[in-house]
Amino acid sequence: MRRTRILTAVLALAAGLLAGSPPAVLAAETPETAVAADTYTWKNARIDGGGFVPGIVFNRAERDLAYARTDIGGAYRWQESSHTWTPLLDHVGWDDWGHTGVVSIASDSVAPDRVYAAVGTYTNDWDPGNGAVLRSADRGASWEKADLPFKLGGNMPGRGMGERLAVDPHDNDVLYLGAPSGKGLWRSTDAGVTWSEVTAFPNPGDYAQDPSDTSGYASDNQGITWVTFDESTGTAGAATKTIYVGVADKENAVYRSTDAGATWQRIAGQPTGYLAHKGVLDAENGHLYLAYSDTGGPYDGGKGRLYRYATATGAWTDISPVAEADTYYGFSGLTVDRQNPGTVMATAYSSWWPDTQIFRSTDSGATWTQAWSYTSYPARENRYTMDVSSSPWLTWGARPSPPEQSPKLGWMTESLEIDPFDPDRMMYGTGATIYGTENLTNWDDGGTFAITPMVRGLEETAVNDLASPPSGAPLLSALGDIGGFRHTSLTEVPSMMYTSPNFTSTTSLDFAEANPDTVVRAGNLDAGPHIAFSTDNGANWSGGSDPAGVSGGGTVAAGADGSRFVWSPQGTGVHYTTGFGTSWKASSGIPAGAVVESDRVDPKTFYGFKSGKFYVSTDGGATFTASAASGLPAGDSVRFKALPGGKGDIWLAGGAADGPYGLWHSTDGGATFAKLPNVGAADTVGFGKAAPDASYQTLYTSAEIGGVRGIFRSTDRGASWTRVNDDAHQWGWTGAAITGDPRVYGRVYVATNGRGVVYGDTAGGDGGEGPTPAGACEVTYTITHQWSGGFQADVRLTNTGTSPWNGWALTWPFANGQKVTRMWNADHTRSGTSVTARNAGWNGTVAPGSSVGFGFTGEWSGTNAEPVAFAVGGRSCSIG
Repeated sequence: MRRTRILTAVLALAAGLLAGSPPAVLAAETPETAVAADTYTWKNARIDGGGFVPGIVFNRAERDLAYARTDIGGAYRWQESSHTWTPLLDHVGWDDWGHTGVVSIASDSVAPDRVYAAVGTYTNDWDPGNGAVLRSADRGASWEKADLPFKLGGNMPGRGMGERLAVDPHDNDVLYLGAPSGKGLWRSTDAGVTWSEVTAFPNPGDYAQDPSDTSGYASDNQGITWVTFDESTGTAGAATKTIYVGVADKENAVYRSTDAGATWQRIAGQPTGYLAHKGVLDAENGHLYLAYSDTGGPYDGGKGRLYRYATATGAWTDISPVAEADTYYGFSGLTVDRQNPGTVMATAYSSWWPDTQIFRSTDSGATWTQAWSYTSYPARENRYTMDVSSSPWLTWGARPSPPEQSPKLGWMTESLEIDPFDPDRMMYGTGATIYGTENLTNWDDGGTFAITPMVRGLEETAVNDLASPPSGAPLLSALGDIGGFRHTSLTEVPSMMYTSPNFTSTTSLDFAEANPDTVVRAGNLDAGPHIAFSTDNGANWSGGSDPAGVSGGGTVAAGADGSRFVWSPQGTGVHYTTGFGTSWKASSGIPAGAVVESDRVDPKTFYGFKSGKFYVSTDGGATFTASAASGLPAGDSVRFKALPGGKGDIWLAGGAADGPYGLWHSTDGGATFAKLPNVGAADTVGFGKAAPDASYQTLYTSAEIGGVRGIFRSTDRGASWTRVNDDAHQWGWTGAAITGDPRVYGRVYVATNGRGVVYGDTAGGDGGEGPTPAGACEVTYTITHQWSGGFQADVRLTNTGTSPWNGWALTWPFANGQKVTRMWNADHTRSGTSVTARNAGWNGTVAPGSSVGFGFTGEWSGTNAEPVAFAVGGRSCSIG
């Protein structure tokens, strides 16, 4: 991914979040509503990564204790037993959504149970709240909060520098925090409970990425960027004497105190013209290493240097691995091997093409080797191997020409850490994942070290839209930065994001209700179409054409039968097409920028909303007419959906604090709307399978009901509501999208802004795990074609019992390691050598004596023996 793509996506995300940010107060009092609660199990639809990881922190006293911070998706703790990450900030609620952005994290090496996080997403008015320092005495299982009198910027320029938060290694009640925006250096002497400014610190910084930016995003002073203690200058229980601080000031980048923070001086002789992204101290050898870049990152940076400062003599040494004239990047990722302190590593974080670079020295920076080098341009030789089979989408489906490779070593590589207890383990963050190795020292022996994703459990995508079709994949996602996925399994990482084209961000997607294999998505792309179509449920795509003036994805709607589409892109007005977007015609009667949706029954009926007005088209999107409905939200923070199977049945959510805000329902195609009196505020609405005793589909919403913000479910058309999340599962801002699952009662998919797609199942739901049939079953498995490396098979499953099945899941093991590559008339998942095929939406009911069939293509090598054991719902089937 190129730098401009990431920056565009982040700015678009920030602007979108601003538009949908929660209100401070409600416009009017709402009736007190009794709200029930249900116990749900919450998980992520696995993607593994998907966003920038600017910081990784190992505890220096306890083995295997490590934390990672993300710019918008919270913080995580490493679980050594499972090699996974555990989310720590899911409790952050709607009103404090900015606290999901983590600008710094600190692990206490004196008392390893203690951990601190400095939180806040934006320093401009995109985030209305101030920052805070969270403190935990149980490794992040629970938190207390100290509010700050200024904002912090976990998603601001310069966020890869750090760490800005540090615990004194001798007196662990003392912490320092570097603030942005000219707010200076702050200190706590009571373990993070209270904070005060260090007024003696002389320089609050002066560097801004773009001082002319009127939004305040790029024009903010990046402030104090890191704090490092020299542990050799203290004793247990007494404050460390010598402290180093990095400042966003190209002429005065590094300061030092030698009296525990009472006074501070600029270090003499330091290099100028650069910002010090990192300052890492090797106290054993008396070396302070500094990684410099000419800008604050994480996207920019054209020149950089590495320096070593001798703490005893004050001598500065340029230890850069390449000449300044040969750099086209800045340095940032910086780490020391604590078992072998003369070993130091650094990254060329802003080397976008052809790849990032990692440098390693075993003699304190006197000489260096690098992770890859040219043999004869454009051929290159790597000191590493990469295996991304656990996250195969990290290749982006790319087939680049040399010297580029796929997958890349990374980009935005501002975090790099060698495990202080294990010289063979190293982790580094990129713009999309955490990579790592457990045989790093092979580098020094002339061999290769193995890099794999070490990111499982860390889910960091911003979700713009969700869809759960009645057949095919259970979930389709529209994501920022990485486009989105067809999730054929919720528990396995998808093989690839949407391609052909690869949108940087997908802004909207829809499927044809009566023909779910027809799917459309719209999104952002630097060059190429902003819309794409699929006729196989999102497995494969082809780009459409753009009307003149299109600059962004906007929203898109598919007609109920898939014969026509209506698109409201950014940059131009609403358009419609028949077929798959080879040509478009302008719609009349509806303003540009309207949100568009389709009726789920009538293929010629489409709806739109803009600035308090609801619009209806009954001629396939050619003309729209404004509805007479009044009292709707005046702003544009509105999302609405039409009910599957109910012509003209529409639910609309949205509003703002200074006007109408809530949930509305129309049963006459938008001619009139009735506001639900028991919903104080609502931002999303979606539908799922009806409850067992209900005829109307289940409603889901992210809303405020009964004075509580949460995720709610209604099985009686909104007459009563049940909260399905709890205070431990809030995920900050959840206002982008929500949908139930039409095949699994109680299952709900929730869009988060940085924690990926979370889904919940009720303890009383069927969980989608397949039936336990009352009778027996029989399977006929036939290989119909076979060729070198591949084969095709048909499977027929018969209900030989006496009771009907309402859904089925057939499981079998492949004895010879065969793999399913494509399946039809069923959905499949794989766990090890076992395959599970589940019914599609239309073939789940199997009467006694009846059969259902499906087929697939697969891969094989060596032997292709037929399976000898099949089971439905855990019950063995006979083989016919």
